[in-house]
Amino acid sequence: MVSTLGAQQAYGGSATHDVTNQAPPLAPYDASEDTALLEGLRREGAGWAEEDLRRLGRQAGSVQARKWADLANRHEPELRTHDRYGNRVDEVEFHPSWHHLMGAAIAAGLAASPWADDRSGAHVARTAGGLAWGHTEAGHGCPTSMTYAAVPALRRQPELAKVYEPLLTSREYEPGLRVPTEKRGLLAGMGMTEKQGGSDVRTNTTTATPSSEPGVYTLRGHKWFTSAPMSDVFLVLAQARGGLSCFLVPRVLPDGTRNTFRIQRLKDKLGNRSNASCEPEFDGTVAWLVGPEGQGVKTIIEMVNCTRLDCVMMSAALMRTSLVEAGHHARHRSAFGARLVDQPLMRNVLADLALESEAATTLTLRLAGAADRAIRGDDRETAFRRIATAVGKYWVTKRGPAFTAEALECLGGNGYVEDSGMPRHYREAPLLSIWEGSGNVNALDVLRALSREPGTAEALFGEFARAQGADARLDAAVTRLKNRLSGASQTTARRLVEDMALTLQASLLVRYAPPAVADAFCATRLGGDWGYAFGTLPEGADLGAIVERALPGGN
Repeated sequence: MVSTLGAQQAYGGSATHDVTNQAPPLAPYDASEDTALLEGLRREGAGWAEEDLRRLGRQAGSVQARKWADLANRHEPELRTHDRYGNRVDEVEFHPSWHHLMGAAIAAGLAASPWADDRSGAHVARTAGGLAWGHTEAGHGCPTSMTYAAVPALRRQPELAKVYEPLLTSREYEPGLRVPTEKRGLLAGMGMTEKQGGSDVRTNTTTATPSSEPGVYTLRGHKWFTSAPMSDVFLVLAQARGGLSCFLVPRVLPDGTRNTFRIQRLKDKLGNRSNASCEPEFDGTVAWLVGPEGQGVKTIIEMVNCTRLDCVMMSAALMRTSLVEAGHHARHRSAFGARLVDQPLMRNVLADLALESEAATTLTLRLAGAADRAIRGDDRETAFRRIATAVGKYWVTKRGPAFTAEALECLGGNGYVEDSGMPRHYREAPLLSIWEGSGNVNALDVLRALSREPGTAEALFGEFARAQGADARLDAAVTRLKNRLSGASQTTARRLVEDMALTLQASLLVRYAPPAVADAFCATRLGGDWGYAFGTLPEGADLGAIVERALPGGN
């Protein structure tokens, strides 16, 4: 009988399972090794946070963090409505990897801690951290985002803010439902939409009945899409006698009893699988009024500004991590006698993706800078933030799905397999254009800003003016926008907002990016020398310079 080794030697071949021409594991790598990210951090006033950002970037790209991300998505949250004795508990159980991710994110200041930080640029530093830590996975970004956004809304009721803000801004993660004031740190969620209205929250039917105690109400109704139900407190919209109002709902009451928060089911979502989203029912649920009755939308508008910025941030982070994965594969995979990255067609694809990623990252950090300065009282930045955040939310999140699909294709069949991680990015991307207002909602919001707040248009065009004369294509785009404003309508709103976004991104790149990047972006996104797919940059574009800027050091 011939041995296996003897048979192999007889045939003169290598073992069939030998692995060749496959990219090595990407991790460990530094997720903060991104020139556009680091330049934007410094430019927007948070250069003091660079050391922390680099530390977080190395952690995000570590083997351990990537394992946490994979396990948190493979072992999805489970709803436990009752305990063994039949008592209603309405708890959601998560894999330990979820808790590791949450703990790291909150310790790094990615939840509400910037509200307790007086340093200029604190909100920029948080956004930059989110761009780096977003290389792990997106699901746990939902509760950190809502916790961040809850603080400015809660400040509308100072006595509640005095109690809960120090716990929301804590950098300590303490999971589990207990009396909020007995914990070291809290998470906040929100319950806005209902099945009959969705984004049209004024049609909400959940009712709020005042009790004998001032400021205390009981709620009755059913919310349709409430994420992170394991959170400690929720901002909820309900109809009071004075109209739609905002309320703070704790999961556990001050006396230690469970508030009525019946989780009917967890949503079976396309992506965002690590994060639980549910339908809660309120029935005699205790709630505290936040802001005056009838001003619920006005109370939460600052919350929406924050969560919309985070949608832009998370889309940009998805783009960047997908690009890093695609570039890593292309640098190590060969076909037809050459590495993929050295083949002109693939190089064009990577360069085009790099342009889109840098434009998204640069815009995200500009929006974060505007938010930081607006929070500190800058009226001009407040006006710019008001319109530019809606513009950025519309466009960057729209580009995410097409971007992740193209990056996935760079890996070929390998990218279509779950353990590559690329399918998770692809499923995640569409969510960000839906949450916090779909494309139509944000386009309408831009029209509303233009008609009701004329200072927003002035601030936007003031931003464009900073790059005036630097590129003829950009100047022409600004002129076209001015001409279109007078005829703006719902029918043309999407085209108008798209043009605003591209013009804004181009103006930022012309001012801050190298000529190779700015020229290629203006030639394609503004000049019309652009195909419908990624990878259609024109002859003459400096593909090598663009790719090397985006993927330095062999990523």
